[in-house]
Amino acid sequence: MLLHTLQALFERDLNRLKKEIELYQDEERMWAIDKSIANSAGNLCLHLVGNLKAFIGAQLGHTGYIRDRKFEFAGKNVPKEDLLNAIVETIKVVNSAIEGMEEEDLSKEFPVKVFEEKTSIEYMLVHLSTHLSYHLGQVNYHRRLLDRPNS
Repeated sequence: MLLHTLQALFERDLNRLKKEIELYQDEERMWAIDKSIANSAGNLCLHLVGNLKAFIGAQLGHTGYIRDRKFEFAGKNVPKEDLLNAIVETIKVVNSAIEGMEEEDLSKEFPVKVFEEKTSIEYMLVHLSTHLSYHLGQVNYHRRLLDRPNS
């Protein structure tokens, strides 16, 4: 039951991220930062894709993905189409990994220590879902503030 719920939430929010990126009228504005806005929408998108491919894809789905976290925040001007393709790929990776799990797996220890202490797979998946949602809100706000003429 929880696996199905998490899968639905990841798919919903990744599709919302895709829609936010699609809505940028000026592709260059995706990479803008301004005043106290330290992360561009482009970098947040790269971060979310890298985060989910690393923690769900590689750790739970055994995809072999190798994360480049530094690039997630330092990379610039990745074409919008590449970001959109990365989101679609991430949806597939997340769905595949979760479909390969059983509810009993949720109580198992997450394969790597991410926080100060070890956590369960359930805890980590819920954390990743809320992390996605948090940054999705930032992308939405970034687009509405900075994807305007003369902004």
